[in-house]
Amino acid sequence: MERTIINTPNAPAPVGPYNQAVAVTGQLLFVSGQIALDPATGELVGPGNVVAQTEQVITNLQAILTAAGASFDNVVKTGVFLKDMNDFATVNEIYAKYFGGENAPARACVEVARLPKDVAVEIECIAAL
Repeated sequence: MERTIINTPNAPAPVGPYNQAVAVTGQLLFVSGQIALDPATGELVGPGNVVAQTEQVITNLQAILTAAGASFDNVVKTGVFLKDMNDFATVNEIYAKYFGGENAPARACVEVARLPKDVAVEIECIAAL
């Protein structure tokens, strides 16, 4: 995979751990949105706890990426869906531990009216293999 980070002063600078755009070559992997379900039990992790839920969501994403022979370094785009935008800073801090740095993927983050199982956060991603 060849990856080129695109940032221009002619568009707003990122306000978090992401880049304006990422250009890639190679095969793409589209990872469905993940919520905070424990894969062993199918039960929700951390009801009412956005920190625990975000950690589980990222663990689930990592498991799928690993199964595809990829890692967080291969991720070029994420979509973050929050039940409450007041959780943005908390989720962003956790997200940055895995997707931060100069090679951070492009990202969208939106507040939604409701998520499956009434979770606080869902994250999807696209990776280049």
